[in-house]
Amino acid sequence: MDFPVWTLFFLLAPAVILTLTYKYNHLSKLGAIVITYALGLVIGNIGVLPEGIGPLQEQMASFTVPLALPLIFFSLNLTQWRSLARRTVLSLICVLVAVSIGTAVTFFIFMHILGPDTWKVAGMLVGVYTGGTPNLAAIGTALNVDSLTYVAVHGSDVVISSFILLLLITLFPRLFRKILPPFESSNAHDGNYHTITPYFTGYSKREILDIFKALGLALLIFAAGGSFTLFLPETAALPAAILTITTLGVALSFIPAVRRMKNSFQLGYYLILIFSLTVSSMANVQNLVLTAPMILLYVGVLLFLVSGIHLLLSALFRIDVDTHIITSTAFIFSPPFVPVVAAALRNKEIIVSGILTGVTGWVIGNYLGVALAYALKGFL
Repeated sequence: MDFPVWTLFFLLAPAVILTLTYKYNHLSKLGAIVITYALGLVIGNIGVLPEGIGPLQEQMASFTVPLALPLIFFSLNLTQWRSLARRTVLSLICVLVAVSIGTAVTFFIFMHILGPDTWKVAGMLVGVYTGGTPNLAAIGTALNVDSLTYVAVHGSDVVISSFILLLLITLFPRLFRKILPPFESSNAHDGNYHTITPYFTGYSKREILDIFKALGLALLIFAAGGSFTLFLPETAALPAAILTITTLGVALSFIPAVRRMKNSFQLGYYLILIFSLTVSSMANVQNLVLTAPMILLYVGVLLFLVSGIHLLLSALFRIDVDTHIITSTAFIFSPPFVPVVAAALRNKEIIVSGILTGVTGWVIGNYLGVALAYALKGFL
């Protein structure tokens, strides 16, 4: 009898959180994802959820990410690839190499400690450090990761990444300027950049109509991806579905009419928040405390290796300090964080390149994460 009430809660609480983070700057700095996870963990561990609600939570978690992915991809203008400067493309390649090597090394260090699911953890972390939370969620779904492991991985990422973000806007710029060459302005950008915001941009008749159009297209893509479950075993159907959904979402982003639809990214982000609230409410804190310390160490070692390898490659190829930092930001934290770090660097020119780099990571993340995960699985 309480299930309809909790369904509404899972659907509407993220809207309240988005509203509060939009209105209050201190909450915005904390981030809607972090607040949503914290709320989910609280309600999941204080005994307020009714017995038997597990299937509802699992259904909501399994449907939201595949539906969110095409909505996020619709708004991306991938034709702007050619506007990326050579140094940005080079830095992007360097960070992809760093993530791949760092993931492999960390996997071999921890595979006998974390056990048979280490390959899944590796795949999710490749996704989050290539794209962001949507990739983490998508790969977690594709690899059929249990909610406890997912929350432990994401929670560890939040803790370590928050510390690194602080370093990126304080200590790292001064330190890296002693190692990397300075940024040279090319006046390539005029400041008319598009920043990706999680907040809905308006509610006019056209904008509301665009939301329904985007949702309709996303549902069709969701159905196309979901069709694999009809004739493939579950272990093969989930990766096939996620990669098909990614491919179709990216393909439609090349159609100007689709790309111009208002609020498609915001709707996708909203669905990611619903997923975050639902999956975090499924986690048992007592078990999380027992498992998270080792995963926290895993994430710390991985990010240390990725950051170190990326810095060495940037020094080798003489990539300037601002491009190096903004590329790291775009991959480790995703595009919405790019303007924050660019402001700390006092360099508006790198915002477009940073966002495009992060967008590329969103697109590549699912493919690279799933591919590396299955490649590493063979060593267990």
